[in-house]
Order: sequence, then C-alpha cells, then structure tokens
Amino acid sequence: MKVVLKKGREKALRNNHPWIFSGAILEAPKNMKGEIYEVYSAEHEKLGEGFFNSNSQLIGRMLSFGNEPAEVALKRHLKEAIQSRNFNSDTNAYRLVNGEGDFLPGLIIDKYDDLAVIQIGSMGMERLKPLILESLPFNYIYEKSDSFSRKEEGLKPFEGWLKGTSDPTRIIKERGIQFKIELSGQKTGFFLDMREMRALIQSLSKGKRVLNTFSYSGGFSLSALKGDALSVTSVDISRPAIDLLNENIALNNFKEQPSFVADVFEFLREKPLDYDIVVLDPPAFAKKAKDVVAACRGYKDLNRIAMKGMPKNSFLLTASCSHHVDEKLFQQVVFQASREANREVQIVEKHRLASDHPINIACPESSYLKSLLLKIN
Repeated sequence: MKVVLKKGREKALRNNHPWIFSGAILEAPKNMKGEIYEVYSAEHEKLGEGFFNSNSQLIGRMLSFGNEPAEVALKRHLKEAIQSRNFNSDTNAYRLVNGEGDFLPGLIIDKYDDLAVIQIGSMGMERLKPLILESLPFNYIYEKSDSFSRKEEGLKPFEGWLKGTSDPTRIIKERGIQFKIELSGQKTGFFLDMREMRALIQSLSKGKRVLNTFSYSGGFSLSALKGDALSVTSVDISRPAIDLLNENIALNNFKEQPSFVADVFEFLREKPLDYDIVVLDPPAFAKKAKDVVAACRGYKDLNRIAMKGMPKNSFLLTASCSHHVDEKLFQQVVFQASREANREVQIVEKHRLASDHPINIACPESSYLKSLLLKIN
C-alpha cells in the first residue's frame, strides 16, 4: 500500500517539507487512520514515508525522506533532539521535542526535572506512542494531549500517567528562579517557549514598575522581581493562576506584590497604567484559520488600550502565540494599534527564540510564537 501524489505536487516534499494536504493526493488507501505509508511522485519516485489520516485536511505528515524507514527516522530524531538540549544546572525544565522543529510532526515532549510530559496532536503519532515511550529515559512520563489539533484528527483529549505515578506538581528552576508547576495547569505545565523573553524583562526591570498581564503562574513577574524591579503587578482572569503565582513569589522569598483576578481588557481600561514596563502575553486568539480576523481585532484592541494609557518612555512587550497570525501580520496589527492610540512607537527588539524550540527551516509554518519589545514615546 502506498500514497501517490498528483503530478507537480511533490516539490514541497523534495524540499523536505513534512506536510501533505488532501488536494495533493492522486492515489491513497481508503479510511487511513494514522498508518505509515510510502509516498511516491506521479513519476513513481519514492519521496519518503509518512503517516496519514483521511479525516484531516492535512492528510499526511512525513517522518522520513528518501529511503530511510519511518520508524528508523523517528528513533533517530528523538535521540538527536534529546542529545541536543544542553542547559546549565540552574535550568531543569525545557522542551525535548518541538514537533516539526525536531522533524517529529505532531509530537511535543517537555522535561520538568525528573518528569517528561508528552503531547500528541496527530493520529499517526498516537499509533507510534509505544515506540516513543521506549525511547524516553524517564521513570515518570505523563501525557497531556488536549490540543485543538486532536479534535481535527478525530482524537479525544487524553490526560494521565503513562509510566510511573507521582505528585502531579514539580518545583522547577530557571536561571536561579524557582517555579511550582502543576500538570493540570495550562499547556504542559509552564510556558517554556518564553524563557529568553523572560530573561530580557529581567535585564530591564531594575528599579522599574512592571505590569504583567495574562500572568498565569508568574513567569514574567518573578523574572522582573529577580531583576530588582521596584514593584510588579500581576493580572489574570483565573483565581487558581493568581494563587499559584503568589505561591511562587513566596517560594522565592520575594516581597508580596499586588495581584488581581480580573479580565485583562477591563483592567487596562479601568486602571491607571503608570508602569515603566507592561507585558501583554495573551493566549492564542486564533486557533483556526477562520478566526484570524477576530483575533487581529482582539490583538489590536489589547495593544491600543495599553499604548493609550502608558506613560512616555515606557516599554511594552507584546506577544502572540496564534499559529495563524504570522509575524508580518502581527506587526501590522500592532502598528494599527499605535496609530489608533496616537502614540509614536519604536520596535526595540524582536522575539528571542528559545534554543529548545527550534524551527524546521523547511517548514516555516510551524513557527507560531512572535513578540515585540516596543518603546512607547
């Protein structure tokens, strides 16, 4: 059994792009449910091997190119990804596998001290789970597969222990800061992808008044405090998130700081924004392509409200993790917000990619996170 592409539709695969959409298929087995098939061009040249799901518009994802067997490539890429993560002893939490960025589409693995948390977003990786578990050198492995992509793949959410059982919390370290993480929380427990931007905020915070919105467990808040901020105000709509943030502040022996359980949009409208640094790091506003217009409206309103109220010569770190809103579009939306706020705004720095979140240069669509450090004049 094999999959054959239409004439002229093999160019992306020749360039090692891992995605195959349903419109590119000439011949394929019926009712594919994550099985691995060899992929051929219309001229009968083998292009590689991938897994396929007939229920998804993104019908196929390549695991190997050329003649390398798919399962051999899977083991090789897992090993290479794990070996490439080199962090100092002051950081014990990082991403081990970053999906397409590590040539393993539909698979995320995060390390929290002695625990690995895996997130599976495709039916093909679901079928390969036993092979994945064999390759992970951990006594404790937890799965937290609740991404939107699972619904598109026809998979139900799943959360639970795959190997060993223990307390579903961990104390992790990041550049001398301790964080309590809870597996029941957001993402796999912590926002590892913002590590370098937290370091940036830490470097800017000495003697500054900082506002951290969508603060969750306090990544930016504690980084600012570590950087000797004068004060740090945190805002999140979730009471458990604010409670966890305050627990983390106490864990690090920092002085108690103001925190609010509130809708961020309402907080920005109603409170005076007399801060030197404001962080806007919201959840994804666009989970599907059809959400992009509404998402851009939300990003524009959020940034406009903040810019309008911030003092002269203050700094705004604004971010988007919406896959469907690319860097160019996000910058255009932020520009529109600056004009509506009637503020002169400069880009001081762009997103610093965390080294454990590599991007596959053949698959730029897999780059989802972007951020801008702005000076508000």
